[in-house]
Amino acid sequence: MGKIRIVTDSTGDIPRELREQYDIRMVPLKVHFGDQMYMDSITIEPAQFYELLVTSEKLPTTSQPSPLDFSELYKELLADPDTEIISIHLSAAMSGTYQSAMLAKSMIEDLDASYEDRLTIVDSKSASYGFGQMVVMAARLAEQGTSKDGILEAITRFQQERKLYFLVDTLKFLQKGGRIGKASAVLGTLLNVKPILSIDAEGEVYAVDKVRGQKKAVSRVVELFKKDFEGKRIHIAAGYATERSVMEDVIAQMREQFDVASVEYTTIGSVIGTHVGPGVVAIFVTPI
Repeated sequence: MGKIRIVTDSTGDIPRELREQYDIRMVPLKVHFGDQMYMDSITIEPAQFYELLVTSEKLPTTSQPSPLDFSELYKELLADPDTEIISIHLSAAMSGTYQSAMLAKSMIEDLDASYEDRLTIVDSKSASYGFGQMVVMAARLAEQGTSKDGILEAITRFQQERKLYFLVDTLKFLQKGGRIGKASAVLGTLLNVKPILSIDAEGEVYAVDKVRGQKKAVSRVVELFKKDFEGKRIHIAAGYATERSVMEDVIAQMREQFDVASVEYTTIGSVIGTHVGPGVVAIFVTPI
């Protein structure tokens, strides 16, 4: 059986130690502060990014990898004739990253037709650790010797079972970055109203609710998870930018209400942070 390699992009916000442990190859997106360009999770780390974000006069912008960025990596890995690739990326509804990967696939297939069956591109239909978890799971299965079809089936199940909600202080960043999706319904901002957002089955951001005050917002998120996971044993992944205390409040309430098997943490990186702002907290839940 050949080796299966897992490729992703930097918006999965996978902790570096997990990327290294499972030999996950990552293609970075870029963040631009004026004329200064950084490569997400390579030349800029989250702490440095959020310092720049709050002090910069202009909001940063982001850009996707080029097809060449992907094709060079794909060719490197596929040079081993026994290697297959599963390449998992940020929702196509939010970014052109998935399309860049697809263009890279067509470029290298022109060089060698055998590459077609050995490279599979997956639209995660999610963002941040909402699909970063999926990438880690795929890499773990690959390490265990699971077939490509088996890994792809596991990815599909994960997409169907996982639920996520995220709290943002303001929709300003999503609106200015053009990633507002279906969340525009909560653009009417009232004092201290906290939007609760999620990502739908098509990979697009939408508004779930808007609640006045942080404590009520946290309680509402826990209530929403009850619809899907009450009475079930769950794993929680929690992502945050700068507001770890808010995230810990959510986790504490989740532990009171659910049979929590495990909790893992990640920091939301610079590309996702550009579009959601420094106050974001995201909770990703999967059944065990």
